[in-house]
Amino acid sequence: MFLLKSKKGAEMSLNVIIVAAIALIVLVILVAIFTGRITIFQTGVSGAGDAELVSMKVTYGTCHPTSSQESTFTSEFSKATSDADKELARTNFAQVISNCKGSSSDKSLCEAAGCKWS
Repeated sequence: MFLLKSKKGAEMSLNVIIVAAIALIVLVILVAIFTGRITIFQTGVSGAGDAELVSMKVTYGTCHPTSSQESTFTSEFSKATSDADKELARTNFAQVISNCKGSSSDKSLCEAAGCKWS
C-alpha cells in the first residue's frame, strides 16, 4: 500500500524520459550540422581534383584519355593526403596523356591504345 501512495518513482522515470528525449534531439541536431559540414568539405576537395584535371586537359590533343581515366585521376588526386601523393597522381595521369598523344596519328591506333578520339 505504501508504494501506491508515493509518486516519486513515477516522477523520476518521467524526468529520465524527458532528459533522454532532449539529449536525443540535441544529438540529431549535432549529427545534422556535422554531416552538412563534411559534405561541404568533400565538395571542396573534389573541386580541387577537378581544377587540376582542367589544367591538364590543356595538353590534350585529338587523341586523349577517356572519361573513366579522367575520373580515376580526379579520384586519386582528391584522395591524396600529401604533396608526394598528389604529384604521383599527376605523373601517372601525365603518362596516360603521353600514351594517348603517341597514338594521335590515327583514330584506330588511338582507340586501340585505350584512348578517345575527337
